[in-house]
Amino acid sequence: MYRMELQTINSLVNGEIDYEDLRSKLLVNKNKPAIININFGTTYKGAIDDVDMILQILENCGYSNDRFYIHCDAALCGLIVPFINHAKIITFKKSIGSISVSGHKFLGCSMPCGVQITRKTYITTISRKVEYIASIDNTISGSRNGLAPIFLWYSLSMKGHVGLQQDAKMCYENARYLKDRLHKAGISAMLNEFSNIVVFERPCDDKFIRRWQLSCTRDMAHVVVMPGTTKEIIDNFFKDLMQEREKWCGITLAPCLADDIGSQNCLCSYHNMHH
Repeated sequence: MYRMELQTINSLVNGEIDYEDLRSKLLVNKNKPAIININFGTTYKGAIDDVDMILQILENCGYSNDRFYIHCDAALCGLIVPFINHAKIITFKKSIGSISVSGHKFLGCSMPCGVQITRKTYITTISRKVEYIASIDNTISGSRNGLAPIFLWYSLSMKGHVGLQQDAKMCYENARYLKDRLHKAGISAMLNEFSNIVVFERPCDDKFIRRWQLSCTRDMAHVVVMPGTTKEIIDNFFKDLMQEREKWCGITLAPCLADDIGSQNCLCSYHNMHH
């Protein structure tokens, strides 16, 4: 949008931003201000970037508050993590510029929608009086769907604080339940702290993948544990997986996922022997 040069930052094995790579690229470009997009739950591994660490790196690299802007992408986890005990939360008490949260993901709003929350000073900067509509326009895209906010409000009202807290706690616990079952069965699996996304070894059978609608990349698959994902569903999935896996194990060895989910989470024949 601004025709600015883009710098891609490497990620750690758990999906979190590589803080050392961020530091080195900030130092190389320290004569330029920085716009940094951080993740509060990455798409595939559910990794959460450490805002405090990033702010400390910016300070150490000589960036004052007026020379950087941080956007926090919290599309899925923005309505989960705040309700989990001991989890770090994103707050405007810290030097961040904006947060975005989806309404149709964890909340389950019946149409795609989302909210971007930012500081009033930034809204004032882009506000313009438009004679045609006889009003102040402070949007980026102009026209917006007026029905989506009503659906979002309704979904939030129906759930309430207690309902969101219960859903977040259930997803958090059920994700750990699935990961533990996979590990006990000798299946490589990873679950980031405060995440609801379980990454595990990709099933060998495409029919199984389609039956359970698994999202796969390379040798990995993942399950996103949502409010509708009950322990009964997890048990049925696990039972089906184990039955099918007995057939696959006679044909192919389980893949090594050390480079994808970390050696501590990989239970391939090599790493299982060295644990």
